[in-house]
Amino acid sequence: MLVLAFDTATDVATSALVEGGSVVGERVSVPRTVLVDADALLRAGRRMPSDLEAVVVGTGPGSFTSTRIGIALARGLAFSLEIPLAGVSTLDALAAAAPEALPVVDARRREVFVPGPRAVPPAALELERGTLCIGSGAVRYRETLEALGAVVPPDEDPRHVPWARLHAALAEDFEAPEAVTPIYVRVPDVEVRA
Repeated sequence: MLVLAFDTATDVATSALVEGGSVVGERVSVPRTVLVDADALLRAGRRMPSDLEAVVVGTGPGSFTSTRIGIALARGLAFSLEIPLAGVSTLDALAAAAPEALPVVDARRREVFVPGPRAVPPAALELERGTLCIGSGAVRYRETLEALGAVVPPDEDPRHVPWARLHAALAEDFEAPEAVTPIYVRVPDVEVRA
């Protein structure tokens, strides 16, 4: 099965074209260019959008706007190509890169997203000494986490990235595009007034 996978929930967007479990191509960029990345992957793999059999998208938690960008793009592609869509948690994809690690995504507002999922101040995490922490939140709050006894790999370590190929590998429930929704841990900053 030829799958296009991407995650836009963090400042680092990843996209991958995967066929039968093998990575045909992979890109790292920013959320606003994920459609350009998808096109480049298809071109490099000598494929057309009509060759896709499914789409997989990261559902967060993460940046509210960036996650919405990814979900909207994934739904649009799946609807227009009449193919199924699967959503995979960004935290789960990070954990797949290092099963012994605690995935920590920057939640802004001096908080991090961790499994649960929940948003907490990094200093409030209860960590065992030597806990490996990975992800954008681990990088941003390195000093705080290390003071709690955590181990945070160097900033450029690939385990900090929610790789789209891992989303594709974890995808199980392919469904109608409208069934895939973002993971919101807290209410958005902006609300519609009645």
